[in-house]
Amino acid sequence: MRAVGLYVHGGPEVLEVVDLPEVHAGSGQVRIRVHAVAVNPTDTMARNGSRAEQQKIDPPPYVPGMDVAGVVDEVDDDISTNVAVGDAVMAMVVPNASHGAYREQIVLNARSVVPAPAGTSHVEACTLPMNGLTARQSLDLLGLSSGQTLAVTGAAGAYGGYVIQLAKTEGLTVIADASEADRELVTDLGADIVVRRGDDVATRFREHFSDGVDGLADGAVQNELVIPAVRDGGAFTSVRGFIGEPLRDISFTATMVRTYDGEFEKLDRLRQLVESGSITLRVADTYTPERAGEAHRRLEAGGTRGRLVIEF
Repeated sequence: MRAVGLYVHGGPEVLEVVDLPEVHAGSGQVRIRVHAVAVNPTDTMARNGSRAEQQKIDPPPYVPGMDVAGVVDEVDDDISTNVAVGDAVMAMVVPNASHGAYREQIVLNARSVVPAPAGTSHVEACTLPMNGLTARQSLDLLGLSSGQTLAVTGAAGAYGGYVIQLAKTEGLTVIADASEADRELVTDLGADIVVRRGDDVATRFREHFSDGVDGLADGAVQNELVIPAVRDGGAFTSVRGFIGEPLRDISFTATMVRTYDGEFEKLDRLRQLVESGSITLRVADTYTPERAGEAHRRLEAGGTRGRLVIEF
């Protein structure tokens, strides 16, 4: 079975096509014939050595990837999610050693696997699970109610876009950042107010909400720089583990999407929102497994709008 993995950490050039043993569904599991996997920033961290300490307890090859879409080709008899052989599905993967998304076959807990949105291709469907669930978890952690205000940094990215679109389905007022080139995109995603991004974006958020916003989702990983945008007693969530020091009764949380693995209902709700048109799926380009390194290089260069996808 083909996969894309690495034996040593380094630049995009360390990614190579490797051969792995065939896997089979066990109790409560589903096997997917993978057709498409999304390339995410977390994949580059698995490759470049940022997570070498966690990975070294297992032998290589290490296979990155957290998003898959494909077709179910093996199912355990004892599952409760009504996924059947032949179904087009999508799933989030929590990578471990060679168990990452960049492979032709993968076995997952059945509760991690949901039907792909009707009318979407495998390439489109694979862009949703991890980033969509990350956005969902951020909003759950912020705990805002209809009519409250949400600021989003990194709004033009996959995570930021999903945060905006999910927030609008829940009646929130959204102020978001963007470069001039991305202003129209972020407006089209549903942001009520768009301001110029940058280190001083908190000041621009405050120009529109003088008391501060009720919550902030920091997709741009600006951490301390954007805390001033949040009102006293508001909420702040990060995506790279940052927790702010106690300040003005602000609630600080870290969005850790791995804890949403197996949240069937939440991922299936995202599917429904795609089908209703409330969430849009964005694809920038596709690559063969042999060109996975090119996809990583392009992602790390910055400026990609929509997901890069590897097709198997």
